[in-house]
Amino acid sequence: MEKRFLSPREAALAIMENGKRVTTQPVSQTIVLSLLAGFYIAFGAQLATVITQDSAAYIGEGLSRLLAGSVFSMGLMLVVICGAELFTGNSLLTKSAMQGQIPWRKIWENWLIVIFGNLIGSLFFAWLMLNSDLWKSGNVADYAISIAASKCELSFSVALVRGIFCNWLVCLAVFMATAARDIPGKILACYVPIMTFVASGFEHSVANMYFIPTGLLLADELKREVPGLTWGNFLAGNLLPVTVGNILGGVVFVALTYWFIYLRGSAQK
Repeated sequence: MEKRFLSPREAALAIMENGKRVTTQPVSQTIVLSLLAGFYIAFGAQLATVITQDSAAYIGEGLSRLLAGSVFSMGLMLVVICGAELFTGNSLLTKSAMQGQIPWRKIWENWLIVIFGNLIGSLFFAWLMLNSDLWKSGNVADYAISIAASKCELSFSVALVRGIFCNWLVCLAVFMATAARDIPGKILACYVPIMTFVASGFEHSVANMYFIPTGLLLADELKREVPGLTWGNFLAGNLLPVTVGNILGGVVFVALTYWFIYLRGSAQK
């Protein structure tokens, strides 16, 4: 009978093997898959915005955050099950380099392609949403702008720490989804950590590639001057520290930790 899930060591080995595959696939394939990941995370982000635009007034702030995290998790489910290249999840590819299976330059090349692909996909999705006019219903536009503004108000250190917490959980979600052997198991593995990071208020670089540009586009469309909400603050004030934090959270607390526990010193054929 087929195992229903992999052990932590087997999951670590599977992720290492996947790192070898991902970093040697054609560049064109990586580009398309990274665009898809930008779209998929944006789907989850826009759904969370629409669903929770006014929910706090009825169910309270805490439950509203829980609801946002619950629907946002759909984004990682699409990435994991349908297949896509997500920059934050690709922090785990470093296991292959730590084990000497691939050169470190392959990791840097993959990250560079994927983060720009995720950004372009997210920006395109934000532009499509602007032109859908769906933001005109209810309180969607005001809420989307407030989300973007609040993210741009974070200090560098706060955004960095929130980024560490976020990708610690995202990479654990990917780790558990790799261990799961069926679709329901992968869905549950994605749901719990992602719901946790969203409800907690942690910062995800790719999600912010949708959230903040959407707020910027809507503010421009509605001719609103929002203090601190600028493209410069988006790139240097939020995206930079959050991305660094995401790398630290995924590489140090998940990839390096489980490589040290299960793979260090083992010979790989």
